[in-house]
Amino acid sequence: MKMILVILFGFFLTCVCADGVADVVLSCTLVEEGMGGGTSFMRTPATLILRGVPVPSDESLETLTPFVPTSIPDPEAILLEVKVSSPEIPNAHVLLHADCNEQEVMCEMSRYSPHGSQESPGSTYFMVSLEVEGVEFGTSLILQTLVVEKDESTLIQNKLGLPLSRSGTLLSEVIFLVYSHMKSVSAPLRGDAILDCGFKQQEMPLAQEVAVEWRLQHRGKGWKVLEMKTRLDEAEGSAVVHAERTGSSIDASQIVGEGNVSVILTKLKVLDEGTYICTVSIGPFHAQQVIQLQVIQPPHVSLSEEKLVLNTKSSQTLTCYCANYYPLDAQMEWLSLSAADTEPTVLPDQGSLSSHRQHGDGTYSLSSHLSVASTVSPGTIITCRVSHPALQAPLSVSLVVESPQPGSYWWVLGFLVVTLLFFYQVMS
Repeated sequence: MKMILVILFGFFLTCVCADGVADVVLSCTLVEEGMGGGTSFMRTPATLILRGVPVPSDESLETLTPFVPTSIPDPEAILLEVKVSSPEIPNAHVLLHADCNEQEVMCEMSRYSPHGSQESPGSTYFMVSLEVEGVEFGTSLILQTLVVEKDESTLIQNKLGLPLSRSGTLLSEVIFLVYSHMKSVSAPLRGDAILDCGFKQQEMPLAQEVAVEWRLQHRGKGWKVLEMKTRLDEAEGSAVVHAERTGSSIDASQIVGEGNVSVILTKLKVLDEGTYICTVSIGPFHAQQVIQLQVIQPPHVSLSEEKLVLNTKSSQTLTCYCANYYPLDAQMEWLSLSAADTEPTVLPDQGSLSSHRQHGDGTYSLSSHLSVASTVSPGTIITCRVSHPALQAPLSVSLVVESPQPGSYWWVLGFLVVTLLFFYQVMS
């Protein structure tokens, strides 16, 4: 009963092993357009069975539970059985123990229509998207159903109208996939970034020409970053590249040899931040991966004074400057540590903050003004502490409140008297 509950309400992973491979079973969702079309969708529970997932050499095969189909096939159930031995899904082993690691697997499937071509007789196509929570793993699979020899006992899946195997599953194979080993990446302003994306196809090539497009979407706007077309038969000089963004590039030799379509972005600007969509097209098939790029710049923090001599007559203003950071969310706070204390404490009066100022390069600056009372004890350490997403730990700058120099008033008065006497003697 516990196994059934996991299948229905979470995601269930179970395996049967042979020759270093396993079968992985995932709870999934079939997504279809609603009756009214548009943005209305219908969602139906489904199950994805991945056959032949490679198991790492250090994996204990004894811990994996066999997958056993039901003895009586159910034509209402949507069980999509997929052969994934060729092409293999990169890093698919992360699916093996996602359940034990309490990581949610996001699995969605939908019917897929190849662009500008007719479906093969007896074949139907599906698109399956897989992601694992907290893991740099994402893949989009194009599946083609396999021909099932029908007889009088063959069952038809009620919702999809497709013939079922004797075990009650829809048999299919992966013919094309697009994957990424990263879902998000942070890179420094004016630095470089590599956005990972790749593809694989079945041993019998779907086509000899591949097209790659990278697009950026941010704050409701979108534009093309780079597009490339090249041949997979290693025809020399076949690559055609059009880069909309200066400083973006793809290594054409990596595409042919390894299916690597990662894009390199140099001299990053704030405007480069956003959602990048990697689309790979081969013949009538295309699939995508989405990667988030965040541009970061740590702040430069400084104080308006190098030292602060206590003024016993009136308060003084000390300013902390937090300059040239990105993104916007910077936090500033003042702390003090007197000679009698062992730990710094946050000052109850945090002074006043200026408004954020944005510079031409998109970075921000902020300043905080603290009023240092005349009653502060000499030797007190005043600290300005800044927290920011680009910092691994808060950044602090400090100074020590110094005692006023004794008798400084009389020294100044004496100097003035001596100066007046000198000029009096000269003039007389």
